[in-house]
Amino acid sequence: MLKKGDQAPDFSLPDESGQLVTLASLLEQGPLILYFYPADFTPICTAEACSIRDMHDEILDVDMQVVGISPQSSSSHTKFKDKFNLPFPLLFDASKRVIKAYGADGMFGMGVRRATFLVDKDGRIENLVVSDLFVSSHVNFIKQVIARGAG
Repeated sequence: MLKKGDQAPDFSLPDESGQLVTLASLLEQGPLILYFYPADFTPICTAEACSIRDMHDEILDVDMQVVGISPQSSSSHTKFKDKFNLPFPLLFDASKRVIKAYGADGMFGMGVRRATFLVDKDGRIENLVVSDLFVSSHVNFIKQVIARGAG
């Protein structure tokens, strides 16, 4: 697992519409909240995505952005985004190459760990939280990022 101060691994992944998104292109727009989640439409992942959706305007207000990554297909991401009105990109990592690079691969290579990273504009991990089952840990982390960014 990456830790504070580590360089965030670069990536190029398709979003829900099939467009390639790179870490570098995201960071051109400013700091990034990058979250990894196991699967579209599961109860915990849906609660997490909807919580982030509900904070999205506040995230933008402090000049940050948010992107989710999971191994589901672009078409699954499209359905998930549409059903829950998610206003942020969801990236498709079928091979779990990026998931592994960030240390978010599940135990014994099974699944994906729920991990949220704050990546500064220079591509360094400024902070992170890992909590496989408790969405509140991720929501509180993002609220702290927003509060700090608004100050």
